[in-house]
Amino acid sequence: MSFKSDIEIAQETQMHPITQLAEELGVDAKYLEQYGRYKAKIDYNLLTDLADKPNGKLVLVTAITPTPAGEGKTTTSVGLADGLRKIGKKSVAALREPSLGPVFGVKGGAAGGGYAQVIPMEDINLHFTGDFHAIGAANNLLAAMLDNHIFQGNELGIDNRRITWKRAVDMNDRQLRHVTDGLGGRVNGMPREDGFEITVASEIMAILCLSNDIADLKTRLARIIVGYTRDEKPVSADELKAAGAMAALLKDALKPNLVQTLEHTPAFIHGGPFANIAHGCNSIMATRMALKLGDYTVTEAGFGADLGAEKFIDIKCRMAGLEPDAVVIVASVRALKHHGGVAKADLEQENLAALEKGLPNLLQHVDNIKNVFGLPCVVASNAFPSDTAAELNLMETKCRELGVNVVLSEVWAKGGVGGKALAEEVVRLCEQPKQFRFAYAESNTIAEKLNAISSKIYRADAVELSADARKQAQQLTDLGFGGLPICMAKTQYSFSDNATLLGAPSGFKITVRNLKVSAGAGFIVALTGDVMTMPGLPKVPSAERIDVDDTGKISGLF
Repeated sequence: MSFKSDIEIAQETQMHPITQLAEELGVDAKYLEQYGRYKAKIDYNLLTDLADKPNGKLVLVTAITPTPAGEGKTTTSVGLADGLRKIGKKSVAALREPSLGPVFGVKGGAAGGGYAQVIPMEDINLHFTGDFHAIGAANNLLAAMLDNHIFQGNELGIDNRRITWKRAVDMNDRQLRHVTDGLGGRVNGMPREDGFEITVASEIMAILCLSNDIADLKTRLARIIVGYTRDEKPVSADELKAAGAMAALLKDALKPNLVQTLEHTPAFIHGGPFANIAHGCNSIMATRMALKLGDYTVTEAGFGADLGAEKFIDIKCRMAGLEPDAVVIVASVRALKHHGGVAKADLEQENLAALEKGLPNLLQHVDNIKNVFGLPCVVASNAFPSDTAAELNLMETKCRELGVNVVLSEVWAKGGVGGKALAEEVVRLCEQPKQFRFAYAESNTIAEKLNAISSKIYRADAVELSADARKQAQQLTDLGFGGLPICMAKTQYSFSDNATLLGAPSGFKITVRNLKVSAGAGFIVALTGDVMTMPGLPKVPSAERIDVDDTGKISGLF
């Protein structure tokens, strides 16, 4: 039996004109800025006109700790939004934009899969509406103005050794992690050590996604700290007079993008911070638009619930005043067997012992959502042909012991029809009582917040701060940043900071090696383990399979 690839399925779909989709959604044409026939930006002034309209229900889709076996979080999000439409609910998806780094690196596409995709998938996976290019340009404008200020006399007394702002490019390129620039003599700048981050790790990305409007965007841009003076005072983008020009570059990127699923469910796709090195959520503005225009908004947060969901709640919800009504935790039998020690090549075989060994990973995520954050949740079992009845029954039994239902999700193969059962359970959960709470209080110290995340979410025995991190924590507190939430930069492959510790490890410590304030975004980044803000390409990158024919038709995007 032959299967169609994701891109083949997407290219066979007859899309509805974006004007039709906007009309059905209730968006007046005056707010629509078309990018061709099938995608558009929505003017953020729409939110002002919708201010008095009540919000719909907010559903967060998260997942177990990711494995090479696949979990299917975006696929489930899209299929759930379609499934809600199948049972008569007005649903809207609110998702992130893919980064070119993973598209050309490991994934080869990140717009869902099978019959649960957002389209036009080629556009979404590549340049889309240019948001990431604008973010990179704004990031690098600030870098250029910083180095120019130093070159032109350094009136602010910036210490060349304490510059924290890096350049950005939306590509996995390990060669750019550490560079020396400004070489070639006096007229070519001041030599210094420098480096690049991938665009999705840039603070500009976080700022765009956490801004409420253009005024808030400008305020946040002005607060960015680019480095420190020789007497250890922070230097801001405002002092470099860069915020206005940066905002000008970002004014269109700030507008949410409207597209559709294969089944013509509206989808806002806007912003794309990674969850292992940033906060992993789409923009607040897109989420708010979806909440105003739909009865149910389905959104996702990156990687496992220990990263994406924790940051969605403790950072995004805290800043935006949002409360999820229900949470979907995506898991697969295959992935849980991998957590139980089964090699990827052997995952097709029934293995109840390995599944039972891997299930604690799922159960810890479930327990966190239910008992740490106080939210009703359901486990979506992402169906694979190799799943056996005995394996599915074991997963269901263990989850029910925690008072949580498991629903088989068949959206990859069946689209919205395969998500109807999940949609019905989500609708039920949205009416259940909740005791929503954060993992820590804003008034906690930096050390207390780090300990709360590590002990409550990761189940670590302790947090150890390096000598540098201890000093940075005190400096940030003295500068008035101690009340900010924490954005953990940690491997996505484990609850710990060691990627090799699968399942639900115990007896480990979290080591924080560096603390850095993202004053514009409004959080403190805690770097743990060996996580990097500039990934590299794999030995065989997905880019090797991507091509375009003489007619302009793209292939190989998964």
